[in-house]
Amino acid sequence: MRGHHDMGGLPAGPVERGEHDYALWEKRVDALHQLLGAPDRRLIRVDELRRNIEALPPDAYDKMSYYERWVTSIANTLLQRGVVTSDELGRKMTEVAARQGAE
Repeated sequence: MRGHHDMGGLPAGPVERGEHDYALWEKRVDALHQLLGAPDRRLIRVDELRRNIEALPPDAYDKMSYYERWVTSIANTLLQRGVVTSDELGRKMTEVAARQGAE
């Protein structure tokens, strides 16, 4: 059975082949993935990233951008591995949201 994310052979529209500037948060998500997957850490593997992206519900998958899927997958992987708890993640997200509101 084909997963929602599997577009192989289906019409998906034109592919934009040009380079584009990345937002700072997108660069940070990429850096986070690189750091967590470094040989001395191994807190996330590419197959885990992909599995958790593919596990997203179709409506969430369609609404998220590429790096939104990545950061969601990274968070889910760290939760699954017990690196962080949902309480820790929730507290940090509240802290960041408050900081953003103060700017």
